[in-house]
Amino acid sequence: MAEAKIQAKGELFPAEVVSDMFTKVRGKSSIASLCGETPIPFNGMQTFTFSMDNEVNIVAENGQKPAGGITVEPVVIQPLKIEYGARISDEFLYASEEKQLDILTQFTDGYSKKVARGLDIMSMHGVNPRDGLASSLIGTNSFDTNTGVAKVTYTAGSEESNLEDAIAALGEYDNTGYAISKKFGAALGKLKANGVRQFPEFALGGNPEVLNGIPCSVNSTVSFGTNKDEVILGDFAGAFKWGYAREIPMEIIQYGDPDGTGKDLKNYNQVYLRAETYIGWGILLPAAFVRITGASA
Repeated sequence: MAEAKIQAKGELFPAEVVSDMFTKVRGKSSIASLCGETPIPFNGMQTFTFSMDNEVNIVAENGQKPAGGITVEPVVIQPLKIEYGARISDEFLYASEEKQLDILTQFTDGYSKKVARGLDIMSMHGVNPRDGLASSLIGTNSFDTNTGVAKVTYTAGSEESNLEDAIAALGEYDNTGYAISKKFGAALGKLKANGVRQFPEFALGGNPEVLNGIPCSVNSTVSFGTNKDEVILGDFAGAFKWGYAREIPMEIIQYGDPDGTGKDLKNYNQVYLRAETYIGWGILLPAAFVRITGASA
């Protein structure tokens, strides 16, 4: 008599299709965590920086009162449009509402993370996040491309000294935040004195929210692409502004060639998902920031 076959679970019960999707998209903004958002008008805004160039003056009885002087300089914050789009099968249109909603939710969630990374990459390095190349639309409106931002040369093994030198280079300006590369954060976690870790909160991939009581954010965006920045620090609270001017809800495009590939959507049974955002930022006082960076940067 032949032995009866015992069915394995996988043969009897196919893998369950769950309603949600796991997103592999990762992203956050160090800039947003160190500097609060300011609403930006759609057609841009002009902020004036006001400074008094001298200290107060003691005046003797019947003495002369000389002018102290003021300096007023404009800083223009002009929003830039950023977008992300992708083609998917038009079978999406015939899926259940639950599955459609799940896909759209994951797309918008992933897009928001890409926008967060994009803000850092553009404002820190002055490049287009997609290709990593310098953008003429950004020009000098980034920490890397603004010559008024001071630099301290990074020396491996001397990270604490590098931070002290950078803070000293701020002069009279306050340090309200650190944007730290993952490499620099890992190096801080390894620093020891007499066998004791000096910054244990950074050890083993730690990403603390403060460094010696000052807000900080460890992020891969700080050293994005070929850029050699390890830390950007300074007065993020008072000398930097950023914000959204407009967020365009995601479009579901069913016709045409929206990404310029030469392939008509209908002809290829596809639809196109696209989201767009207008976002702007400005470095109000370049001298209030310092970069710790490679020698050739």
